[in-house]
Amino acid sequence: MHELIVSPFLGEHWILRAGNARGVKIKPHRYLELQQATTREDAGLPDWLTGLAHRLWGIDLAGRPAQEALLVRAPSSLSYGRASYELNLGCNWDCPHCYLGLKEFTGLPWPKRQRLLHTLRDAGVLWLQITGGEPTIDPHFAAVYSLAYDLGMMIEVLTNGSRLHNKLILGLLTERRPYRVTLSVYGATQDTYDRMTQRKGAWKSFRDGVEAAHRAGLPLEFSIIVTRDNEHEVDAMHALAKSYGAKIREYNNMTPTYFGTSSPLATQSQTRQRERQVFTGCDAGHTSLHVDPHGKASVCKVARDHPIPLLEEGLVGLTKLGGIADKALLRQGGCSGCTLSSQCSTCMPLAQRYRQASAPLGSYCQHTENRKEVNTP
Repeated sequence: MHELIVSPFLGEHWILRAGNARGVKIKPHRYLELQQATTREDAGLPDWLTGLAHRLWGIDLAGRPAQEALLVRAPSSLSYGRASYELNLGCNWDCPHCYLGLKEFTGLPWPKRQRLLHTLRDAGVLWLQITGGEPTIDPHFAAVYSLAYDLGMMIEVLTNGSRLHNKLILGLLTERRPYRVTLSVYGATQDTYDRMTQRKGAWKSFRDGVEAAHRAGLPLEFSIIVTRDNEHEVDAMHALAKSYGAKIREYNNMTPTYFGTSSPLATQSQTRQRERQVFTGCDAGHTSLHVDPHGKASVCKVARDHPIPLLEEGLVGLTKLGGIADKALLRQGGCSGCTLSSQCSTCMPLAQRYRQASAPLGSYCQHTENRKEVNTP
């Protein structure tokens, strides 16, 4: 199993260690040097690399064959460095705030998932987010994770944590370490957590999972989801995260489902809602992409219009994604012709979801005092 990944990334070249977010950028000639070293069975590692590996990651690679220690990824004709892959929309929780809406247990058979992962690798994807639904309940989670790791991808797992104490899953993540495990957190007590997830025993499963992951030394991040039903436990959720040494992100603004229904908006906390930052653009569709459980590639998790059937069209199909992304960002519907668009805090694809959900203008536009209420189908 490789110790280091050597890979092109968005016009640069990087050395990374799986399970560690720290990396180092190298010159193109260093990349070629390491690439050539892995073509010879008798080639060792250069001194500059063994010294760097010891300083940065504390590992001793002296005397190790290059072919054994390194996984050198080939350049791609495309410029996609990041991707998210939804294994399955199914989930063992039933949270009313969930942006997925219907949680269908459907996904590709294993041979097609293999092809999909190879296609993402060939597109240049180095950083892969594995998500769902709840990805760890997918029957092919372990196989997908293992292959992505073996293809030289840096993996983040988005999970509710309920199966992290499973011996097979914990063993997999310990042996092939992700650079981050991001846990969604819905409360700090059994009563609140089970009510939020609408599942008795959810709190215990979460605590068992996070305890096991913490003992295994996995890199944890808590995504604290704040709604009207758990806003009284925000401080306690932060304290819980700190007790495990986890990084923290707090999400306060509920959105419609990705297909434009309004049910999650009813869970919005009115006292904890935050003003969004001004939207200045993003790389979605150009250097990053999203893939749904059926192998359809889209600009991102929100902008799923005009998906590309990745298994049918392959890398050629992905060349169309940038144009789809540019079109998706154009002002549409009630936002057309708005003279305040440069100050808007909501990207156009998300604004479209709000409009489809017939949400009040004030829920996604901070310029309501200067705008008329507009809803379009």
